[in-house]
Amino acid sequence: MAQQGSGNSTQPKLRVAFLLCFLVFSETVAAATYTVGGSDGWTLNMATWPRGKRFRPGDKLLFKYDPTIHNVVAVNRGGYRRCITPAGAKVYKSGKDEVKLRKGLNFFICNIAGHCESGMKIAINAV
Repeated sequence: MAQQGSGNSTQPKLRVAFLLCFLVFSETVAAATYTVGGSDGWTLNMATWPRGKRFRPGDKLLFKYDPTIHNVVAVNRGGYRRCITPAGAKVYKSGKDEVKLRKGLNFFICNIAGHCESGMKIAINAV
């Protein structure tokens, strides 16, 4: 007599493969891209821009600005509060920088003299 269920041995493997593909795809689809500052771009007085927005790990921030007068620096909490660039901080200067948010607090400033102090900084909590 032929073995019954022999064709079913691959079904659990297919289900697992399908589930993994679904999870990877859904994570990619769930990520959003935000243009920092909206149509005004990355400029002075940005500290309130994140209000009312829900950020998740993996979301991307697009910083658009004139690279001859601004930049973007990913800093820690102290750098954000004191408007300083810690050693080893990542400095972006293309004028069209895309940064992927990590889970938790993410801090960004412009370190051109006086800009951070004039509100060119944001704190994003990705939850």
